[in-house]
Amino acid sequence: MRIGKTNNSCVAKVDPGSSLVAPEKVLRDAETARCVQSAASSFNPPQNSNHHHDFWPAIAEQQVSCLSRLSRTQFSRGFASVNNATTSQDPDVSSRTPPYPKLLKRLAEVRRVLGAERALTLSEKILYSHLDNPEESLLTGTDNGLNIRGNANLKLKPDRVAMQDASAQMALLQFMTCKLPSTAVPASIHCDHMIVGQRGADVDLPESIKGNKEVFDFLESASKKYGIEFWPPGAGIIHQTVLENYAAPGLMMLGTDSHTPNGGGLGAIAIGVGGADAVDALVDAPWELKAPKVLGVRLEGQLSGWASPKDVIMHLAGKLTVRGGTGFIIEYHGPGVDTLSCTGMATICNMGAEVGATTSLFPFSQRMVPYLQSTHRASIARQARMIASFPSARNLLSPDENANYDQVITINLSELEPFVNGPFTPDLSTPISQFAATSEANGWPKKVSAGLIGSCTNSSYEDMTRAEDLVKQAAAAGLTPSVPFFITPGSEQIRATLERDSTLATFEESGGVVLANACGPCIGQWKRTATEEVPLPTKGEQNAIFTSYNRNFRGRNDGNPDTMNFLASPEIVTAMAYGGSTSFNPLTDSITTPSG
Repeated sequence: MRIGKTNNSCVAKVDPGSSLVAPEKVLRDAETARCVQSAASSFNPPQNSNHHHDFWPAIAEQQVSCLSRLSRTQFSRGFASVNNATTSQDPDVSSRTPPYPKLLKRLAEVRRVLGAERALTLSEKILYSHLDNPEESLLTGTDNGLNIRGNANLKLKPDRVAMQDASAQMALLQFMTCKLPSTAVPASIHCDHMIVGQRGADVDLPESIKGNKEVFDFLESASKKYGIEFWPPGAGIIHQTVLENYAAPGLMMLGTDSHTPNGGGLGAIAIGVGGADAVDALVDAPWELKAPKVLGVRLEGQLSGWASPKDVIMHLAGKLTVRGGTGFIIEYHGPGVDTLSCTGMATICNMGAEVGATTSLFPFSQRMVPYLQSTHRASIARQARMIASFPSARNLLSPDENANYDQVITINLSELEPFVNGPFTPDLSTPISQFAATSEANGWPKKVSAGLIGSCTNSSYEDMTRAEDLVKQAAAAGLTPSVPFFITPGSEQIRATLERDSTLATFEESGGVVLANACGPCIGQWKRTATEEVPLPTKGEQNAIFTSYNRNFRGRNDGNPDTMNFLASPEIVTAMAYGGSTSFNPLTDSITTPSG
């Protein structure tokens, strides 16, 4: 039996009624069109660049006026729960909307400081529009603004902070010493790092809550006191929850976790920091960052067959190594961008951390609009689409036409094949067509001992349903996974949708174990046990697991330094769980069915 390729299209489902246009939406879209037309018609930059000091503030005021009519942004915060992720009503997103009028004004000031003719990358536009004092940050120690990257000490004012339960504790204790009544910027806490995966969500989640009750109670009470949105255990993995609720084009946020750049899949500058850095933003102190260099990655063509967005970053990791992106922001661009889904772009940005990049991001694209709409943020989509319609010089959400990158790498998506990275380092990249031979040459284990899909990198609805497609094909042929197979949904919204669409039932009927919506085995919260078919490997015994995770260092997942974790896309991991051998190539090999 051959397992067929999966569909590369975005598979997010929207209720049929969502295509109907309510009268209010018609009026608001008409208002958007008038604002765009008015602002665009006023763009007549003077030929004499000496007049740009007068020009940029004027056009900024025009943009701000349009945006203000679209959304009266008032600061407010809600107290989050699991139910927030599944509500059918559009919530109040005022505190989740980037302060676009303020950012456009600040971008105009940056143009005044650097000169109207200065071309900027997307990351520079977003970073510089969050400067506390553009003139001070951009002109000090930079040859009057000529050499900003790698030299300037940027003092930034982020829009938002997200914290996971393991790192939030110390950050909150530090914040409490400041004696402030609430955080200066919207903030959220996500309980995802302290939940063990073993027998399934129904058993594991209550046990983990009981074992960590003191920590969770502290985080919840502190959240209530300081106006922080609290996502309790089971609500989801921080980065998937942020993508569904907080990330937005042009946003700048800090997160107390290294995979915070996941938000770049929606065009945000999202940077992973330590707890002390997060406190800077929480108390309204400028957060300092050495101006990064910019690595441009041009995407051409379109993914096909078994190739997935995960393979883009795993291929890039093989080129750059784990340190190749240090001091850089990775900025994706090119015609291939428009062929990727939002969750696919988030996957690519997420693993930018594995090459040491400060962060990664994609420009605003129309693919982001339906994702924002289906996650109850239609108003943000309208504003972002309006801003994106302006000429590039004032477009906060895309790079200038002549923007310069410190380095450029081109990837042809049409030529990309699936990759397997590892073991023991995420930059040891092997094309699937060469993996069997490479495994044999290196003496890696022949048998696969477990397959795990999920993590903040690959736990979206799209990821899960691509894996489900393979499971259905295998089930139709009478096949079940040959090794323990674990599935981790990224959020309660995803889990509930997968349950609604019978995807979870498909996994469970195949023998898969659905774990809690949390980090689980990816960060070592895996209480690995033996099964009748696969005994528990002992320390000193080499064994191979395949995961759709992001890191594979020794001992990371199960505490066994001899467990070799091979990273791959969810569909490749699923196929390997059925094939059961490191010599199996799902693109070319067949599996013998029970009937022969």
